[in-house]
Amino acid sequence: MKTDFEKLVAGSVQVLPEHELKKKLESGKKLKIKLGMDPTSPDLHLGHAVVLSKLKDFQDAGHEVIFLIGDFTTRIGDPSGRSKTRPALTDEQIEQNMKTYFEQVGKLLDPDKVTVRHNSEWLSNISMADLVKLASKVTVARLIEREDFQKRLTEKQPISFHELLYPIFQGYDSVALDADVELGGTDQTFNLLMGRFLQEQHGKEPQVVMTMPLLEGLDGVQKMSKSYGNAIGLAEPANEAYGKLMSISDELMWRYFELLLGKDHSELSAMQEKIAYGTLHPMALKKEMAHQVIEKFWSETEADAARDAFEAVFQKKDYSKAQSVLVPSDTPNPIWIVELLKRIGAIKTSSEGKRLIESKAVEVDEKPISDFKAEIEWQSGMTIKVGKHRIYRLG
Repeated sequence: MKTDFEKLVAGSVQVLPEHELKKKLESGKKLKIKLGMDPTSPDLHLGHAVVLSKLKDFQDAGHEVIFLIGDFTTRIGDPSGRSKTRPALTDEQIEQNMKTYFEQVGKLLDPDKVTVRHNSEWLSNISMADLVKLASKVTVARLIEREDFQKRLTEKQPISFHELLYPIFQGYDSVALDADVELGGTDQTFNLLMGRFLQEQHGKEPQVVMTMPLLEGLDGVQKMSKSYGNAIGLAEPANEAYGKLMSISDELMWRYFELLLGKDHSELSAMQEKIAYGTLHPMALKKEMAHQVIEKFWSETEADAARDAFEAVFQKKDYSKAQSVLVPSDTPNPIWIVELLKRIGAIKTSSEGKRLIESKAVEVDEKPISDFKAEIEWQSGMTIKVGKHRIYRLG
């Protein structure tokens, strides 16, 4: 039987340092567990669910979980994993993005047992003298040793001065909150360790850093991110999320079983063995994975409905069960295919539409669209297929 420590570290990549976490847990003290997220987009996605699920483990163990919304640090933009400076967001965009964050977090955590904080509470009021004092605790050499900055320096890409302040501000969040443990993805390791360092500099007990693996997006290459166009949003309709899950590769399916559903090595091996011996079809297993993910992060009812709709549309070709979308009344007819895809919510950008069309991944009434500039005569009842497993029926 697993100990409390083993349960809490299960699935993590690193715990820095492990012996300190054991000591903190053995003290019997209710620990402050911090997870910070910047509202750079209005939607959280399944990639966020990996670390949020770990936060839930600590919540279930009786510790105080702090969900920190980085409304101040969003104004800077986290340079982690970035080859260039992030574009700045306006205060209005940040405010809009924050509106649904807690509602989405409530899908994974008990909302009555979450402490929600905003780092503007302390960072907005920091004086110039305090900023100089804080910055004096960190050397430039330490900041630019991080991999993201080293890569940019090698490629002669600019690094804005305000980006150097980001890890300092994120680290100071841990000082302000007296965090005992901070969670984050592996791409956040530098920032999390900065929090530990600054706590020590302020004479506080340093936090333990726990990093979680990054979930690859639908492309199976880059980490899941809205900006990469490979994400499954927690606020998306269950049917659409199910279809996206069914579109991933068989190889990526194992990562989703592991990171989203907590399957261990023995369980994965047993499933892989059944597929190897031909007693289990990969499609059937993928449908089970998609159903379990939707059930866990949406609901059992929505999972059942999504599976039934998927089978009706993609296996029985009953397009009456496809996701119905209303075309805005001011939509011209005919219309540029890319603009139509935007209006029904199938794509976000023209470049995304171009990529899909050029890869022959767009069909209108089962006829492939190969011309990026094509204009379409649309009508109610028309079906539009985008990618392998997304079909829209125009209302």
